[in-house]
Amino acid sequence: MMPIRSNPLTRRALRLTPLALALLAAESVQAATCTELLGREIPAQTIGLPSSGARVTAATPIAAGGSAPQTFGAYCDLSAEIRPVDPAAPAIRMRLVLPEQWNRKAMMLGGGGYNGTVPNVAGNVPAGPVDQPTPLGRGYAVFGSDSGHVADPLSPGSFAWNDEALANYAHDALKKTRDAAVYLIEQRYGAAPERSYFAGGSTGGREALAVVQQWPTDFNGAIVLYPAYNALALDLQFGRITRALAQPGAFPSLEKRAALLEAAMQACDKLDGVRDGVISHQAACNAQFDPARARLNGKPLRCPGGADTSQRCLSDAQIQALRVFNSPIRFNFPLASGETHYPGFNTWGTDLGRPGEGLQLVVNRLGLNTLQPSDPMPVHGTGFAEGAPYHSGFWDEWVRYFVTRNPTFNSLTLDPQNPGPWQARISELSLRQDVNQTDLTAFARNGGKILMAHGSSDQLVSTRATAEYYERVRRDMGPGRTKHFLRYYEIPGYGHAASTVFNAAWDSLTALEDWVEQGRAPRRQVVADSVGVPGRTRPLCEYPGWPKYVGKGDVKAASSFVCVKSRRGTR
Repeated sequence: MMPIRSNPLTRRALRLTPLALALLAAESVQAATCTELLGREIPAQTIGLPSSGARVTAATPIAAGGSAPQTFGAYCDLSAEIRPVDPAAPAIRMRLVLPEQWNRKAMMLGGGGYNGTVPNVAGNVPAGPVDQPTPLGRGYAVFGSDSGHVADPLSPGSFAWNDEALANYAHDALKKTRDAAVYLIEQRYGAAPERSYFAGGSTGGREALAVVQQWPTDFNGAIVLYPAYNALALDLQFGRITRALAQPGAFPSLEKRAALLEAAMQACDKLDGVRDGVISHQAACNAQFDPARARLNGKPLRCPGGADTSQRCLSDAQIQALRVFNSPIRFNFPLASGETHYPGFNTWGTDLGRPGEGLQLVVNRLGLNTLQPSDPMPVHGTGFAEGAPYHSGFWDEWVRYFVTRNPTFNSLTLDPQNPGPWQARISELSLRQDVNQTDLTAFARNGGKILMAHGSSDQLVSTRATAEYYERVRRDMGPGRTKHFLRYYEIPGYGHAASTVFNAAWDSLTALEDWVEQGRAPRRQVVADSVGVPGRTRPLCEYPGWPKYVGKGDVKAASSFVCVKSRRGTR
């Protein structure tokens, strides 16, 4: 037999590094121009969950622009639709921006609420810094989708009539969107991303944890802000709160909520060592503050005799409703997801709404809004000047379209702790909506990292719930293994995505890149306020830490605070 002789090219290839081989392989994929991608089909077999394939519906070259420091280079703006299996289901609409100067990385942005709109993929990550470029400006290929339906502003949950649309919203659209985006990235550049990250807040935070749990090798890192990870359990808490607020005389006005916030500030602001307009030692405030005994400017916060006598005091009915908001719901029936309860909110010191304009109107709408829950439920959501509490609108949509699938059902008649004939349906839904796996070994083993943060004054997703998830991961994976890939921070004064007390801006993406790509774990992170006192900074403390004033120095500077981990108080 004649010996097999390798030619010089073969011998050279054998000596190439893995990276060089990957680059040579990538060259075999012909890169396409932006306009050549218009009409491009994405085969169904390239998408990891069932679909009917996808198609690029728009491809537009965009010139460089922006204002320093958030400038961006020229990019290709793509829109695509992922076709459903069920002809009656809506398509998944997605958008992908592809910079001319690509950094060989990808970023997926999550949604919010009931989704139904495509995220601004040319914008920033949640609570992103205003003094740094956006992901697009850094050279990322950035993408996101509407999760498989177009939002109806009057009935944002009505898509759940269709099982495929419901599954897409729950989390299936995440995998489909990611796979379609990677295919298009390869078509555009002739190479797949070398690193991929996910960033989301609220529903987007739940989505970040969903991709980490279910597809642990798809992403190298995740920025998880105020995550509604146990969404069904939260829905049931929304129902409990809504029914309490719907009781006669129980709904506090904007002026009354402003009085409550002022009273809490007067009682709790200095627990961190200085009066600075931010409650930093929230656990101590939770333990000490009692609205029935609190004082506002020296006078009782409780109205005389518990009657509703003034806009600057709280009646007994209103105090009782607010105590429901502060306390956990415990389920009197088993959920298939394993969730047994949902904690209360940090009600004392949280901005639930108060008179104001501009960003304050957004805070109000994400809080208790302006109209008492009733049947039929008043309009709700962030698109209406007047409306029901966001919690109540979310509950109402969920009951009518997810659970009963009866658009005329009175959601106030469904007891979230004893749902009777709807118990089986609710338990079934929990398997889709509660994204609560705690064994993240596969993600961590793949080198994945998670940066998770939550404002201690969140009025829509409880900070205590996120702390519970973090503690569960530590319990199940061990503190040492957890610290290797996960950090959790609480941001004093920050509400749900927006705040007029302390509106957080954090360069989480740089911290995540350094951890994943350079092996530098986060240290001495700083968060800045862009609204309450623009420019002031605070140290971002690892849970259960909180920033304590050192007793001297500029109260607006993070350097004047130190992170302490006293567990004084209750969650």
